[in-house]
Amino acid sequence: MGIKLARTAGFCMGVRRAVDMALDVAPGRDNGKIYTYGPLIHNPQTIEILKNRGIIPVDNIDEIEEGTIIIRAHGISPLERKKIREKKAKIIDATCPKVAQVQAIIKKHASLGYTILIAGDREHPEVDGLLGYSDGKGFVTGNRDEVDTLPELTKVCVVAQTTQSAEEFKDIVDRATERFPEVLVFDTICDSTEKRQAEVKELSAEVDVMFIVGGKNSANTKRLARISGLQGTPTFHVETVNELKKIAIGGYDKIGISAGASTPNWVIEKVVDYIITTCQEEKKKGIIQRLLSLWVFTVITDIYSAIGAGCLTLTSILLQGLNINILNILTASFYVYSMHTLNRFTDRKRSSIVSSFREETYLRHEKVYVTVAIMSLLMALTISFITGLVPFLLLLSISCFGVLYNAKILPQNRRFKRLRDLPGSKNVSMAAAWGIVAAVVPQMGTSLTITPAMVTAFLFVFAVVFVRSAMSDTIDIQSDRLIGKETIPVVIGKENTRKLLTGISVIMAVMLVMAHPAGWTSSLSFALVASMFYVWICFRLCDKRAKFSGVVLEGLLETNYIIAGLSAFLWFILV
Repeated sequence: MGIKLARTAGFCMGVRRAVDMALDVAPGRDNGKIYTYGPLIHNPQTIEILKNRGIIPVDNIDEIEEGTIIIRAHGISPLERKKIREKKAKIIDATCPKVAQVQAIIKKHASLGYTILIAGDREHPEVDGLLGYSDGKGFVTGNRDEVDTLPELTKVCVVAQTTQSAEEFKDIVDRATERFPEVLVFDTICDSTEKRQAEVKELSAEVDVMFIVGGKNSANTKRLARISGLQGTPTFHVETVNELKKIAIGGYDKIGISAGASTPNWVIEKVVDYIITTCQEEKKKGIIQRLLSLWVFTVITDIYSAIGAGCLTLTSILLQGLNINILNILTASFYVYSMHTLNRFTDRKRSSIVSSFREETYLRHEKVYVTVAIMSLLMALTISFITGLVPFLLLLSISCFGVLYNAKILPQNRRFKRLRDLPGSKNVSMAAAWGIVAAVVPQMGTSLTITPAMVTAFLFVFAVVFVRSAMSDTIDIQSDRLIGKETIPVVIGKENTRKLLTGISVIMAVMLVMAHPAGWTSSLSFALVASMFYVWICFRLCDKRAKFSGVVLEGLLETNYIIAGLSAFLWFILV
């Protein structure tokens, strides 16, 4: 089964800008109650999350009390804007700049005596707002035939709803030019809309079936579905992944996926992940497909992370010149598995709002996951006790810290109630825990001496895990920002996060190159530079995320742990 995701799928610039502006308005403080006049964007899932953040959509201006009013991305009419001003509320204008440009064109040419002809959907809020700028001299036409129903006009200015179909707009312009003596045309269809429509048209001709993801109330999403259907390709407009369960996807070999301009990334990713992880079961698989399915299964269940922890422990042991102890490797694997699984359940209340590819299997087998995670933690503690009292106390200490990390221990009048709420705390605490269990525990089981080799091994594991964790957060920045998770990318931005991770990788690579000549570590340090190089590859993978599902991309990021382990194993065999 081949799956192709359109590059343009997901939030357009105007939608992203509107959502960011809404999230920048902090509930409370001097903002009072926060409203949006009408839905901010046409996506029910996003609107529901904004409601949870205290941002309330209202359809009637009279419902608005004093506070803050956010003007939706579609824009509003001058009359509506005047009524809002009379409320003496703080106004935040999230009108898409592309829409605002059309408003300005209409206002200018209406004042010059032109009759305004808007090509679009009369019921759409954007068109309703645009019509308000025509000074009572505007008409809306949805297709070529409706141009014939207009009265005789002399000077006509034709504009388009920003999400209008390019072909429909051309037909309307052609007919208007034939009918009226003076026609001034402004192609105001958004570039993003044109690219999205062209891509859907091209993609639908290459696949057996198309899935268009987005709100059922989204005009641009419905238009994409219509464009795809006109190519003769079976097309399904789905709003959520649940609608896929009623469709026999297994009968199609080539699947195309696109989404409307107001569809958030996590909704798209859940559709892609469902098709890859669930619907492939309906197909007969060869050896490669079976191996790929097995790999995906290990990623979903966090077994791949546990294997990665074992690989990093082996790497740390050899980097420090210690004797290989399988008990240390098992301790790390069991502990990391339990830590990841239990943390996912602890944080599930927030993360389930925009649930990941793991959500369905975790919900379906909750008791099994929790039981296995607790048993894994007990196994890790037991094995560490066998290796020595100090390793056991270290593991017990970081386990206790894990409990405190999720508990409400900070002052209740503070913005952050738990340690996990502090920006970047997840990345730092996770990387530190991995570093302790993979690098410090093996050394402490042999000697209580803090050596340069142990410090280097700890920093290597810390850097690899921190970079992988923060890089995953850059992928989830849209959903994290919506639900209020203040991750490093949310706080400092995606580009600054990339600079930070690049800096960490370069510093670690330099340290690895210097470590052996300085007498700190074994010559394995040279081979581990490959892991730092793989970080650069991961940056490229994240840039091309449209080509991968969420589960595959996460698995590729975690493969850096395996690369380190393989480098260590080959070094052990060959050197």
